[in-house]
Amino acid sequence: MTEPAGGTEPARRTEPARRTEPARRTEPARRIGPARRTVPAPLLALAAMVSVQLGAAIAKTRFDEVGSVGAATLRLVIGAVVLALVVRPRVRHWTRQQWLGALGLGLALGGMNVFIYVAFASIPIGVAVTIEFLGPLALSLAHTRRWRDVLWAVLALVGVVLLGVGPAAVTAVGGVVFAVLAAACWAGYIVMNRHVGAAIPGVDGLAVSMVVAMLVSLPFGLRSAVDGVVREPALLVVFGGVAVLSSVLPYALEMLALRRMPTRVFGVLQSLGPAIAALAGLLILHEALAALEVVALACVTAASVGVTLTARRARGGGPGGRTGGAAHVP
Repeated sequence: MTEPAGGTEPARRTEPARRTEPARRTEPARRIGPARRTVPAPLLALAAMVSVQLGAAIAKTRFDEVGSVGAATLRLVIGAVVLALVVRPRVRHWTRQQWLGALGLGLALGGMNVFIYVAFASIPIGVAVTIEFLGPLALSLAHTRRWRDVLWAVLALVGVVLLGVGPAAVTAVGGVVFAVLAAACWAGYIVMNRHVGAAIPGVDGLAVSMVVAMLVSLPFGLRSAVDGVVREPALLVVFGGVAVLSSVLPYALEMLALRRMPTRVFGVLQSLGPAIAALAGLLILHEALAALEVVALACVTAASVGVTLTARRARGGGPGGRTGGAAHVP
């Protein structure tokens, strides 16, 4: 008499849980899942690039008040402070190798920001960014050994030659030189970022490198930046916006984009950087490019797309971060 009661009681208790638990767990996922994917990943990546170049163009409108190096310094100072407060890197137990990696990354990052802003002061943004893209492009070509990549190298060389005979290069050689230095620093940034990414977990290394980059710029731009802010305190608000547009917002958008799209597609979209820079320069600064400069921009962009596609296919795709190619830099 008691055995049937003991045998049926567990069945009565467990049966309702089996029927209702899955419904409770899956219902919220059905409601929340589509909302997270309302914005396509390619649009997020494009928005990040537009944000970067928009920030650069806005910063250039204030070169008369703080100078080009002062503008770079203000952007780096505000960006470093914001990133450090958000990330709060834990460096107490870092090894010597980790510190050296973050130091090298910061030197490359600081040099790249200062050099490209100095280039902006004398040549159009579209031309400067096109030259700067030659850094990661050359780095990608240096790591390939296939005959088809020679075609992309030749195409990029054509773009360089056209820029060299264009009006910007002829009238402002110094700006071109600084853009080339920025390109070299960008290539160094990519190499060092891979090293730091492997040695330091999360974004702690990036946060520390931003502080190093800030320190690199201070001896050259602090005085002009302070003088400009004292005369016009509203510049702090302007460059706070520049720091958000050029560093914080693009980084967040690209992280979201890379979670939902292949790295190869992301790299191709990043190759549109020179064209977006030229458009930002035209709309905000009224910097119209000459016909030769437009053709050169197209050549470098096409070469970057070609190298990205063939390199990713050769490696079989795979996950990757923003800094593996010609991508945004904080």
